[in-house]
Amino acid sequence: MTPSTAEHPQMAVEDFEELARHAPETVTLEFINGKLEVKPVPDGDHGEIIMWLQRQCMQQRLEFGLYAEQGLKIQSYRQGRARPDGALAPLGHFSGEGEWADPEGVLMVVEVTSHDSDTDRRDRVEKRDGYAEAGIPVFLLVDRDADTLTVYSEPKDGTYHQDASYPYGATVEIPDPVGITLETEKLKDYVR
Repeated sequence: MTPSTAEHPQMAVEDFEELARHAPETVTLEFINGKLEVKPVPDGDHGEIIMWLQRQCMQQRLEFGLYAEQGLKIQSYRQGRARPDGALAPLGHFSGEGEWADPEGVLMVVEVTSHDSDTDRRDRVEKRDGYAEAGIPVFLLVDRDADTLTVYSEPKDGTYHQDASYPYGATVEIPDPVGITLETEKLKDYVR
């Protein structure tokens, strides 16, 4: 049996969208590398990290919003579907968009790792690569297993060409076009 890949998907993207549209509210589905993925339900610390990051972004860049769980079309020919934990874009950017928006104009996506067995493959590899392929300028990975933030930037030819990791507590410069500075000491409150 051939494994599912972007070239040999489990189903057509249109079939995935139909399935996702009818999924119960307690289930979040994604379509990454041609495979149906079930996104874990976030815990309280996950939500607090996203709230902390939303406040940081809005305090420094009033013209941007960090949109939680906004569906994005990613990967080659926009055949993947991901729901990043946050998508930073100008306020009003997603107005009139459907459930799955084109990533054009998204400045940064954020993933906060979950404590499950698939987080390494999903958040650290497949989604990172999908966001790079879509040309999203910055990908911020908040890695709760390693207590680090990794900033990926300069996407070209489906790969981020810059990445830098910082421990919780460090000052983290998010490059342009985002252009914010994160003081991450607060993240130590969410270590378990």
